[in-house]
Amino acid sequence: MPTNSTTSAAWRRAEARLVAWFAAQERRPAPFQRAAWRAWAEGRSGLVHAPTGTGKTLAAAGGPLIDGLLRPRTGLQLLWITPLRSLATDTTQHLTAAVEAMELPWRVLRRTGDSGSAERARLRRGACELLVTTPESLALLLSYPDARERFATLRGIVVDEWHELLGNKRGTLLQLGLTRLRHWLPDLRTWGLSATLGNLDEALGALVGNGEGNGVMIGGGGRKKTSIETALPEGGERFPWAGHLGLSQLPRVLKAVLDARTSLVFANTRSQAELWHEALASVWPEAPETLALHHGSIDPKLRLATEEKLRIGALRCVVATSSLDLGVDFSSVERVIQIGSPKSVARLLQRAGRSGHRPGVPSKILCVPTHLLELAEIAAARRALDEGHLEPRHPMRGCLDVLAQHLLTMALGGGFTADDAYAEITSSLAYASLPRERFDAVLAYLRTGGSALASYPEYQKLATTDGRFHVESGRIARMHRLSIGTITSDGSLAVRYMKGARLGTVEESFLSRLRPGDRFLFAGRHLELVRVRDMTAYVRAAPNRRGGVPRWMGGRLPLSGELSDELRRTLAGQGREAEMRALIPLLSIQRQHSSVPDLHETLCESTRTREGDYLFVYPFAGRLAHEGLAAVIALRLARIQPGDYGYAVNDYGLTITAARMPAIDAETMRMLLHPAGLRDDIRSSVNLSELAKRQFREIARVAGLVFNGYPAHNKTMRQLQASSGLLYDVLRRHDPEHPLLWQAEREVLDQQLDYTRLRHCLVRVARSRLLWNEPKRLTPLAFPLWVERLRGGIAADDWKSRVERMLATLEAGADR
Repeated sequence: MPTNSTTSAAWRRAEARLVAWFAAQERRPAPFQRAAWRAWAEGRSGLVHAPTGTGKTLAAAGGPLIDGLLRPRTGLQLLWITPLRSLATDTTQHLTAAVEAMELPWRVLRRTGDSGSAERARLRRGACELLVTTPESLALLLSYPDARERFATLRGIVVDEWHELLGNKRGTLLQLGLTRLRHWLPDLRTWGLSATLGNLDEALGALVGNGEGNGVMIGGGGRKKTSIETALPEGGERFPWAGHLGLSQLPRVLKAVLDARTSLVFANTRSQAELWHEALASVWPEAPETLALHHGSIDPKLRLATEEKLRIGALRCVVATSSLDLGVDFSSVERVIQIGSPKSVARLLQRAGRSGHRPGVPSKILCVPTHLLELAEIAAARRALDEGHLEPRHPMRGCLDVLAQHLLTMALGGGFTADDAYAEITSSLAYASLPRERFDAVLAYLRTGGSALASYPEYQKLATTDGRFHVESGRIARMHRLSIGTITSDGSLAVRYMKGARLGTVEESFLSRLRPGDRFLFAGRHLELVRVRDMTAYVRAAPNRRGGVPRWMGGRLPLSGELSDELRRTLAGQGREAEMRALIPLLSIQRQHSSVPDLHETLCESTRTREGDYLFVYPFAGRLAHEGLAAVIALRLARIQPGDYGYAVNDYGLTITAARMPAIDAETMRMLLHPAGLRDDIRSSVNLSELAKRQFREIARVAGLVFNGYPAHNKTMRQLQASSGLLYDVLRRHDPEHPLLWQAEREVLDQQLDYTRLRHCLVRVARSRLLWNEPKRLTPLAFPLWVERLRGGIAADDWKSRVERMLATLEAGADR
């Protein structure tokens, strides 16, 4: 590196070539882009935080490109990590264009799970200088004995959409991979890109490593203008009080789509996307091939075809999920439509950024509420965005299953000693506080399987020679490489036409309920199941739909903490937004029969119906926290009066039901909501052992305790459940201190029950004023919870008719 490189003549000449390329596109580098280039020249790592569509990619790529002109070298120079395969394809095209424009003799290669054998063979030969890949593919590359030599020429790493990885196990695995590379290459530069983060300092620390002081934060010079519109109900229009699909808004969505050249319609779940695509297709006035569907379960070839058509402007509309959330550049997109509440401020901003994806061009999004109360969520999201309140993405800490997987990768990738590995791993933020005894427990698990499994050779994965850990078994190496990654889901079966064309994957739990001849909707097609064989569901085209839509695991997005807080403020403040004006009749009914809680108030309602007694509580803490709280309140009620208590939850509150409730007043309610003894009551109320047993299945898969099976011979989900359940029972009985058992219970509390948020909520409730009301009929806040409770108990047709009758009764009663 030249002395004073940021002012050297050679650097300025090389930089001028990049600036000239900008000028040829009638653009010029933004100040934050130049700042990132110079920080690279100084050998620094950092995080570029700038709005979507302002040029973050070239901010990170510019420094390496200029450096490549100054010091031409062969071999891998730059590693570009992306969280999505669709984003990897788009990024590869953009980086290839920049390399060619700079006349840089670099070969650009993409390596993801979708890559063909030819691309993988080229990578094995080292035939590229710039590699675009995913966290899982990086972990796989690190598992080969020649990994250190393969990365010896590497000068820098860029992690795109860092916020998407930061708060999950994929980000934890990536932190460990980055730490491994920095251990081999101390001068390695690490850069991250993000547009939507509320905890920048923590994100930077996780990226560049715990305790490192060379990280620099580079901002993009202010926020990009984002316009948020709402499809409001018209005067006198009947709008649902509860619901999840919003198909009643189809005419508005169709008009909005047809008013733009190209539109993206975002749904929060894959099932919802399938249904909205079908609804639009049923009224689509143009050629059918101009409407498409895109989500993560559709076959990669079909997704890539959709992306290419969207890129060249051949599509009028694509219905998508988060599979198109991230920084893919589709300049043809003029309009973005969000079906339902985005559930987080960052998600709203991210999706809005798919339109106006150019510097200086504002982003626009049309939000389509599926029921009335989502109007308040949309107004709250706009307020939070105006005030710059974005959700933080906190890194996961001390995940022992990911640690076990990485240690086996290290053993395959050259081996390690225990002391060196511990020092290396604890230099990452994710494991900075990892006790040595817990690290040693994971190491012991990899060596023997634990005390209960020590007699079984298949669990003895690590061997030692002169204090150095390595893997001797080729079978264990193959199984590990096939299992690398932290993405787990319900078992999936391929869906394929009888004549061979593959459509994608559907979770086994859905297909197991179907018989040959049953029909379902998938990948935008009406299908009839013919047979299931060898983990493949063979189908034929059906003339019309009659049947279900696949429901994937993790179907509903919970309301974020920031949006929940802003929603409480919005409802309490009675804002002047158009959304809140449209809510005036609903909130008037709520006040007429109960109350609308102020910011420092907690509302509780008790109502008697024909089904029994209902207790409603509205903490506005999100679905996950309400799940745990409902179980705790039911337990505490049973202590007062034994009985059968059921419950249902949504993002606003919870309801407890019983044939006959004990006598409850405001003072009793305070006791039921008190935070004292919360952890013990959760353990007693939710059958933590059974939840941990279910969670253990995913942990065991990540940690390599159970094996999914070889390609084309994958185990069914029933087999995985049986094997992991048996192992869980054995370990609980004979090795209760096993590190993976500790991990399972911790994840249930932290993730499934959101314990931290729940405790904060109860502390807030304890300090607030309690509003205790006993309305004679269901209120607008209670009605969606009543629907949730009813939905789980009776057949679909009965449920829908009951909801319609109840809604008519409530609306009629509102005039009295």
